Amino acid sequence: MPSNTPDLRPHVPGHQNPAESEPPIRYLTTDGSPTLTAQRRGLDIQLARNLYRDMMRARRLDTESLALARQGELNLWLMSWGQEAAQVGSVHALRGTDMIFPSYREHAVALCRGLTPAQILTQWRGCAHAGWESGGTHHMHINSLVLGTQTLHAVGYATGAVMERTDEVVTVYFGDGAASQGDVNEALNWAAAAQLPVLFFCQNNQWAISTPASLQMRMPLHRRAAGFGLRSYHVDGNDALAVHAVTSEAAAHIRAGGGPVFIEAFTYRRGGHSTSDDPGRYRDDHELKLWESRDPLARVRAFLEGQGVEEGFFARLDRECDAFAEQVRTDCRGLPDPRLDDVFASTYAQPHTLVDDDYARYLAEEEFLGQTSLRTGDAA
Repeated sequence: MPSNTPDLRPHVPGHQNPAESEPPIRYLTTDGSPTLTAQRRGLDIQLARNLYRDMMRARRLDTESLALARQGELNLWLMSWGQEAAQVGSVHALRGTDMIFPSYREHAVALCRGLTPAQILTQWRGCAHAGWESGGTHHMHINSLVLGTQTLHAVGYATGAVMERTDEVVTVYFGDGAASQGDVNEALNWAAAAQLPVLFFCQNNQWAISTPASLQMRMPLHRRAAGFGLRSYHVDGNDALAVHAVTSEAAAHIRAGGGPVFIEAFTYRRGGHSTSDDPGRYRDDHELKLWESRDPLARVRAFLEGQGVEEGFFARLDRECDAFAEQVRTDCRGLPDPRLDDVFASTYAQPHTLVDDDYARYLAEEEFLGQTSLRTGDAA
C-alpha cells in the first residue's frame, strides 16, 4: 500500500526548484543575446556597462574576502558569488534615498550604496561597534544575521515613512530559506493589509544552507505573494538588465501608491552557504557546471561585446578591479583586532545593571586567567 508520508529524503541529483516550472522575465539569454522582449523595449548600453562594473567589483570583494577568511583575517564570510546580477541590477533601479534592509549576503548592494571595503568587513572581522547609518549617508541598515527578521524591520520603517509622508520605496532582501520563516509571512501580511511602500526582493538561490528549494515549497515563491494580496514578479536573477527593468517597474508602482510588491529573482548560490560550510557534501558537479554556464557576469560581458564595446573598456576595468582587490586586502589588515570586552559596549543607549554585572564578572575572570597564565609561565 502506498504511503502518504511526504518524501523528505536528502537531495538527489535532478531535483527541480518550483521556480523552474514557469519561465521568468528575461532580457538576455545565457550567451548574451537580447530576447524579443528586450528588443521591443530597447536596452541601455551605458546602464549595462555600469552594471557590469559593479558586478565585477562585487565578485572581487567576494574572492578576496573568502581568501582573507581562510587566512584568519575574518571570522566568517558569506559569499554572494553568482548573485551579483540580482543585487546590482535591483539596487541600481532604486533611488539613493530609498532605505534598504539587507540579509547577510548583500555585499554587492552595500558596495553600490557607497560603503567601503573597510566598512563592510568590520562586521565580519568582529570589530564593528554600530551600524552603517552614521548621519544617514547610505540609507542601508546593517546586515541581519537572523533569518527573515529584517522583513519586519522594513515594514516597521515603512510604517514610519507613511506617517512622515515620504515617497521612499523601502526595500528588503532575503532568500528562499528565509521565506519559510514566520517573520517573513507576518511582514508580507502586515505590508499588504496596510498597503505599505515595501519592495520584498527574494533571491531564490535554491539552497537554504543544505536544504534544496524542492524540499521547502511546492509552488513558486512569487505565487505565494498573491495569497497576501501583493503584486509579484518572477525574473531571471542572473540577468542584470531584466532585474533592473523589473525593479524599476515595481518601484514606480510602489511610489505611485500602488502598495507593496514581491519580486522573486531566480538565481544560484555558486559558493557555500558560508566559510563554515562544505557544499560538496550535498551538491553534485553537474548542477554546479550548469550554473557556471549561466554566470551573470559572463552574460553581460557577452552582450556588451556583441554591441561593439571596445576591448579597452574591459582591460581598464580589470586594472581597476585589481586595484580594488588590493584595497580590500589593505583595508582588512588595517582593521583593529576584535576585543572581547567590546561585547559589553554600545549594547544599550544607557548603562544597564545586567550588562554592568556581566562586564564585572568578565573582568574578574580575565584577571584570574591572566594571573594563572603568569604562574604557569614562571613555573615553566
